[in-house]
Amino acid sequence: MSLAQYQPDVHNVSAAYLSADDLKVAASILYNAYFDDPLFVDIFKADKEGYEARLRSAIREEINTYWDAEQPLIGLFEDGRLLAVTCLTKPDTAFGAGKFWHWRLKMMLTAGYFGTKQMIMKEEKVREKIPAENYHMLSLIGVHPDHQDIGLGHVLMSAILGLLLEDESSEGVGVLVTLPKCNSFFRDGDFELIEEITVGNITGSVMFRPRD
Repeated sequence: MSLAQYQPDVHNVSAAYLSADDLKVAASILYNAYFDDPLFVDIFKADKEGYEARLRSAIREEINTYWDAEQPLIGLFEDGRLLAVTCLTKPDTAFGAGKFWHWRLKMMLTAGYFGTKQMIMKEEKVREKIPAENYHMLSLIGVHPDHQDIGLGHVLMSAILGLLLEDESSEGVGVLVTLPKCNSFFRDGDFELIEEITVGNITGSVMFRPRD
């Protein structure tokens, strides 16, 4: 049986923080998850040559920045194999939309000035709408393309909510949803629609899951 035919048992997967050895696989999972996302398609110009390379580099830089800043990177594993991953920020304003100067420099080399400006503008717009002071922000989430639609996303959501409940300083979790088909997934996790916003040519839903 090929890996593409194999499906893991969702009852046997476990959630854990990523290690440095997991980052490359995590970047690959997230690259596939966001390849057709309207926001990334718009920011990184899918209609121009080199879109795949720009997107892959941007995802890699994002994950590495989260890792260096010791932000939560959570994966679902079965027998050591990474099946799904999510990246969040802690309720700490020091790690905000601007991130760090070296991230901005590397992102400008990857996405160009306009693309980097759009990414920062996106985060600033989302944060303006979140109805809380201290909260987690869900930035990236993805399931391995061979193992989708079997419930892994909901297991990962449970891990995210577990992280929220463990951190008494957090008032909730926010997210920007730009794929309409994903709205129901977050509603199932008790996320509430806060407001629709526009970033560049794309409209997305700012959603928030309060702690209580």
